Amino acid sequence: MLPNAETRVVVELVDGPIESGPILESLSDLDAGAHSLFLGKTRRRTADKETDHLVYDAYRPMALAELRRLADAAADRWQLKRVVVIHRLGRVDLGEASIAIAASSGHRREVFEAIPWLLDEIKSDVPIWKQEHWSDGLTEWVHP
Repeated sequence: MLPNAETRVVVELVDGPIESGPILESLSDLDAGAHSLFLGKTRRRTADKETDHLVYDAYRPMALAELRRLADAAADRWQLKRVVVIHRLGRVDLGEASIAIAASSGHRREVFEAIPWLLDEIKSDVPIWKQEHWSDGLTEWVHP
């Protein structure tokens, strides 16, 4: 469920691909001059290791509650018109998005400050765990 005129904040955990088009459309507000979308995607290399794919797991009830708390805090702190946070769970292949954070506001400064803050807080506070699957067949749980 993406935001509409009555919904300011949306957080979701999804088990499939994250589509950016509907997210961007959901930010629309005639009083919002700034719309921004961050997509965190699986990259091929981490330091000297080559990634095959990632797997994300979460304690869903707590993860959703924490995502909501953080998104509400960002919306209030930066007076955002809309906030969307979607995190993917399960397998995420190279080039696919594992997280989308989007926001709209009256001016660019608010979204430029809110989105990195949200990402950092999500990585440190939300019970979502990432497992790297390396091209050599080894796996490793990665913790912030």
